[in-house]
Amino acid sequence: MGDMNEQQRLVPTIGWLTGGALAVGSVLGSGVLVLPSILAQDAGPSSIIAWIFMTLLSFPIAMTLGTMATYFPHAGGIANFAREAFGITWGRITGWLFLGTVPLGAPVVALVGAYYMGSIFRLADWQMTVLAASMLYLSVILNYLGIQLAAWVQVWNVGLIGVLLVIAILASLPHVQLNNFVPFMPHGWLPIGQATVEIFWAFVGWEMVVHLAEEFKNPKKTIMISLLLADIIVGLLYITLAYVTIGTKAYQGVNSLTPLMSLLTISFGKMAANITAILAFLITFGAIHTNIAGFSRMVYAQGRSGDFPKIFAVLHPKYKTPHAALIGLAIVFTVDLMVHMGMQLPIGTMMMWPSIVFLSLYLIAMSAAIKLLPKNNLGRKMAMNSIILCMIIYPFSGWIGMFPILLAGVGWIISINTK
Repeated sequence: MGDMNEQQRLVPTIGWLTGGALAVGSVLGSGVLVLPSILAQDAGPSSIIAWIFMTLLSFPIAMTLGTMATYFPHAGGIANFAREAFGITWGRITGWLFLGTVPLGAPVVALVGAYYMGSIFRLADWQMTVLAASMLYLSVILNYLGIQLAAWVQVWNVGLIGVLLVIAILASLPHVQLNNFVPFMPHGWLPIGQATVEIFWAFVGWEMVVHLAEEFKNPKKTIMISLLLADIIVGLLYITLAYVTIGTKAYQGVNSLTPLMSLLTISFGKMAANITAILAFLITFGAIHTNIAGFSRMVYAQGRSGDFPKIFAVLHPKYKTPHAALIGLAIVFTVDLMVHMGMQLPIGTMMMWPSIVFLSLYLIAMSAAIKLLPKNNLGRKMAMNSIILCMIIYPFSGWIGMFPILLAGVGWIISINTK
């Protein structure tokens, strides 16, 4: 990091608690609002296998990323890992792959939250789009004003999310009937494999915390604690929510975008609508919040390395935040939402585009870990297992799997033409 002057240096202010909250918030996003119901409709009760499988896969991925972040605490995250392991070209290609993640994914997350609110308060399409835009712009502003403020907002946000989700689960458990799990596999194995690709959306976000590594206090200790804590919390919430969604048949005969409201209605009646609206807003905002923070740091790091325009390498003189990247994101979000107004796509399909890019990024990160980490390091062993599992999942994406290859090709062409 010798190329950084004092103005360019990110300030370490994140501890294990705020780091854990950022990690939970980055992963526990729109997937928890819609996927338990959507996947139960597609794969039947056997969809819970996909949830368990992805929870188990998320542990080695998160721990490998955490290990790499302690060895290479750099705002570039996976792009820096690729640069260290495979050279400048791969670092640039990885940076370009990231352009297919948060700029596309954050508006989807915001729209899911807005759909929840819209279904409850009967909002028009344009009102839901404005609400989604408000969530995105609020997060951009908070991140603009400093990571410490953004992190503590996330601590309170995640706390409220946890309380409300636990209430939904506990309220639904007495209504679970085991015969609702029969037939367990009505459509065979293929829908389960396809479900793992969609579920992958619900487990992406660890890499955004890695981008904040330079801003962790005592990163060798706090990053791993934060990620491990987040993984346990997220995994338990996902599996139990899938279990009660299937066991109560909350996914049948309802709008697939509001299954949580069905769960809460079981015990809370009409009050469930207001509780669900609050929960949807908090969850989607939390996911947006950390992902915007992490992505802006990645863009800043790529600008600092000369892979992106130098304008992105300058921090705000007062707040020490990558303000150019944040402003750029706000502009892209506006374009995304304007396009959405004219083209209505299924949420599940929209999730798969950034999901498969994240899967590609994890393959790169795991490959870098295998090359860079010591042979007996636990993170290296977990990376070897993770890369096999990721490669098994990838083919189920179908033709959408070409999207990361296209982005990588653009990055490669630009890289070989950049001095």
